[in-house]
Amino acid sequence: MSLLPLESLCLRENLDSDDDWDTDLEPDENEQSHRNISGAEVYLEACKLAGVVPVSYFIRNLGSSTMSLNHHGLGPLGAKALAIALVADMDISTLELADNHLLAEGVMYLVEMLKANFTIQNLDLSNNHLQSAGAQGVAKMLLDNISIKSIKLSGNKLAEDDAKVFAEALALNFRVKELDLSHNEFCGRGGEHLGQMLANNEGLELLDLSWNHLRMKGAVAFCAGLKVNMTLKHLDLSWNGFGNEGALALGEALKYNNTLVHLGLNNNRITNEGVGMLCKGLEANDTLRVLLLAYNSLTVEGALALVNVVKCAPRCALEEIDICNVLVNENFVQLLELTYQEHPALEVQYGGVGGFIAKKPPKRLDPMKVIQDYLDQRKLRLWDFFKNIDKDGSMRLPVAEFRKAVQQSSIPLDRYQIEELIQRLDREGTGIVDYRGLVDTRKQMMRDHRRQLRKVESREKKEKQKSERILKTFQSAVEAVTPRSSMVMSPGGAKEDSGGPQHFSATPLSSWHHIVMCNSSRYSATNLSSEQVNLPALGGGSQHQHRPPSSPSMHSYSQPNLLDDSPRFAPGKSISAQGVHSDPEGDDSKLSTTVNHLTRSRPALNANQPAAKSKTGKVKKKKSKKQEQSKT
Repeated sequence: MSLLPLESLCLRENLDSDDDWDTDLEPDENEQSHRNISGAEVYLEACKLAGVVPVSYFIRNLGSSTMSLNHHGLGPLGAKALAIALVADMDISTLELADNHLLAEGVMYLVEMLKANFTIQNLDLSNNHLQSAGAQGVAKMLLDNISIKSIKLSGNKLAEDDAKVFAEALALNFRVKELDLSHNEFCGRGGEHLGQMLANNEGLELLDLSWNHLRMKGAVAFCAGLKVNMTLKHLDLSWNGFGNEGALALGEALKYNNTLVHLGLNNNRITNEGVGMLCKGLEANDTLRVLLLAYNSLTVEGALALVNVVKCAPRCALEEIDICNVLVNENFVQLLELTYQEHPALEVQYGGVGGFIAKKPPKRLDPMKVIQDYLDQRKLRLWDFFKNIDKDGSMRLPVAEFRKAVQQSSIPLDRYQIEELIQRLDREGTGIVDYRGLVDTRKQMMRDHRRQLRKVESREKKEKQKSERILKTFQSAVEAVTPRSSMVMSPGGAKEDSGGPQHFSATPLSSWHHIVMCNSSRYSATNLSSEQVNLPALGGGSQHQHRPPSSPSMHSYSQPNLLDDSPRFAPGKSISAQGVHSDPEGDDSKLSTTVNHLTRSRPALNANQPAAKSKTGKVKKKKSKKQEQSKT
């Protein structure tokens, strides 16, 4: 099939109406505007060349701001025809292409189109089997495009390394406000890359990472980036298996984060213990309004802890709590009513009234230890205690007499302890208690008691060490994503940045970021209405040119070649939005704060060395003078 140049396709005025090819289009009686007819002609010709059936919905809705083509089965070639038609479109701002089996090939055509189209702001590419190849194309597009504000990539089987390419792109692109990466396959390493992205990005406001596999390692690394982030407002981390360890790291992050408003933690294996750790962060946070904790392993204790934080912590700003699967009790309802009086905006969703607090049975002392302490205090022997009822001295008594003797004595044993003692002395159920075994039984029970205490102490020690290890890992991750020149204030306070180039620590968590920072140039596009927009080069080349901004009348000369069979990125060439490149001889003070100079030496240490040498020289001179004076 011969390929038609895009310039002639866009400027074509007359189409051959005699060609027979399949279409689902129906003639419209109303006469369309010249602009819409022109766009329809371009799309029809593109479909003819690509060998696909045109979508009538697209033709009918040309000129509208929203184009919803979800579930239309476009495929890669359908995406190619669509991309050709959208190159010069100036109306569509929202493009929805979910569930169209575009694959990486189809996305590449759209990426080429978005190099010239700066009208589309919202893009939905969910459930299109993009995988790694498509993710790389979308990430490269984000480096050049200046219009995309919202992008959805849910359900595209994105893996660990794909999180890295998006982190690299969004470390430079601050225009994207909403990012949906839900229903993918990001795990621990993906959490590290996304945490690094949050630490460097200064534009993202909504992030959806639900239905991934971050788990504990990814959760800790991700929360480290959340701690220093200054723009994110809506975060969904549901169905990620955070566990109590992730709740601990998230609580630490909430002590410092002062922008997050909505937090989703549904179904994350968080128990009452994890909620307690999370509440420590909520006490110091004054921005979070919505907290979703449904379908976690919570009981009334966790629900009470959450309401108590709202009631007692003056800084807590929660207005909505979702624990819809938790059954509460009357005490919770009463506490909630009192809290409503002080916080009328609060709304708590719970499962209903009928829950109960699991009461642990009271701990009873070992009966043998009680008897031993009783005998030691009175300096008695075991025989002295039983001699009044054991007349023959055989040290064997019926169970009834033994029970009666112990009950009538002044030994502080309740009926449960007495029955436990009888069961241990009459294991075979003969009805005769041989208290000669009390001595051996007492020793064994004392050993068991000491062993049990050691187990409890060991378990508590391990839990404490685990928490300390998680906090240490969290702090290391924070240091990895936090620039040395920036400073985090007290919990709940603002973060200050001294400006200028930021130096990153050489840790595995941020090592990938060093490569991006070294290869990137300037990035300054705060004023989109200005004529010149500075963007980073894709290929990392050093060639810079000045071109005038493109206009609608120049689209036929600046459009990418979408009719190639295999869209590709030209290696070694830097492409920027609207053909504008940054000035290579600009002032260094205009550099972005994310630029990283890794090869810079340590001037403080080098500056001190000459001073140290001069001091030692003076000391030697003084010593020589003193020696001469002593000789004379």
